[in-house]
Amino acid sequence: MKLLRIGDRGPGVADARATLTYLSFLPATPRQPGGDGNDAAAITAMDVFDEDLDRAVRAFQQSRGLSADGIVGPDTARSLDEARHRLGDRLLYYVASQPFIGDDVAALQERLSNMGFDVGRSDGIYGPRTEAAVRDFQRNRGLEPDGRCGPHTLRELKRLERTVTGGRPDVLRESVRLLVRGPSLLGMLVAIDAGHGGDDPGITANGLTERDVTADLAARLEARLLSSGLETLQVHAGDESPDEAERARRANEQGADLLVSLHVDASDSPNAQGVSCYYFGNARGSSAVGERLAALIQKELVSRTDMVDCWTHAKTWDLLRRTTMPAVRIEVGYLTNSHDASALGSSDYRVTVAEAILAAIQRLYLPPEQDPPTGQLRVPRVATPS
Repeated sequence: MKLLRIGDRGPGVADARATLTYLSFLPATPRQPGGDGNDAAAITAMDVFDEDLDRAVRAFQQSRGLSADGIVGPDTARSLDEARHRLGDRLLYYVASQPFIGDDVAALQERLSNMGFDVGRSDGIYGPRTEAAVRDFQRNRGLEPDGRCGPHTLRELKRLERTVTGGRPDVLRESVRLLVRGPSLLGMLVAIDAGHGGDDPGITANGLTERDVTADLAARLEARLLSSGLETLQVHAGDESPDEAERARRANEQGADLLVSLHVDASDSPNAQGVSCYYFGNARGSSAVGERLAALIQKELVSRTDMVDCWTHAKTWDLLRRTTMPAVRIEVGYLTNSHDASALGSSDYRVTVAEAILAAIQRLYLPPEQDPPTGQLRVPRVATPS
């Protein structure tokens, strides 16, 4: 699709403006005095991407966990379409090949979760877990358990109040799963996703290419995890670059416990530098374990290196959203910054990054009384990599 930004005009701009007005990010367009609201001047104004629309797009992007750049690209356009749906607007049911996605699904998930039904996280995707939760709810209310959210199911949902207390139910469930698993990492399956690959080099700057940096880092991380008794899954081969939905599907299909996606960053400014971590989250909620893992990785990276701390951030990128396990995307430095590029080109730095990620994974499963200070944990090797 054509990217839309300030200064552009056309029907795509008018559609974005109408949606943002419907969502209350823009005020309703007032009618001109003495006019009927359909005059040529009013219509022309609707299809112009002006500063007001730019601000509204940025605010919407911020609320949805998207990069707030004011540009209506594929991710923003998809999110605008999802935001149009309200619970009750359409019949919802599970379709494996093309699941329903939208705010109506997220609202349904929140409602079910608040009543104690396990939908996982509220990602707005009507998947098998949401269908199972709907069936459980229907059985509980004496309805036909067909997994479809239609008028009868909606009526029962509206009759009931929240029945879960003591915190967000999804957070409580994820916390219990961590406690049940215990501190041992033996046999844990970690999916490793090297950014880009194949014919897609990613960022190229300062004599380095993102694809090559992340492929090498992924190999080092895999070797380090294997040496401590974990199992690994490389999400894609070096000669391919599947889209994020396909990467998530592969990790889900193999039943990975965690996913770590490795990237490097870039900026028009050579002064931008540092490391950052991202996890699934938006205004409706987040992956509690993903958020915790991102925070631990960020702290370990900053404490073990001289990289600038660019913090952790919630995003709704497909790879973070569509994975059924906690997932984290790590930006290990700015390739466009001379200091960071020097580090990224160093094998010592890449070894340190792998060690920091492993330490963070171990800390994720340790009880508070056993959690060591940041930067001090060394996970022992239990096997020699072949």
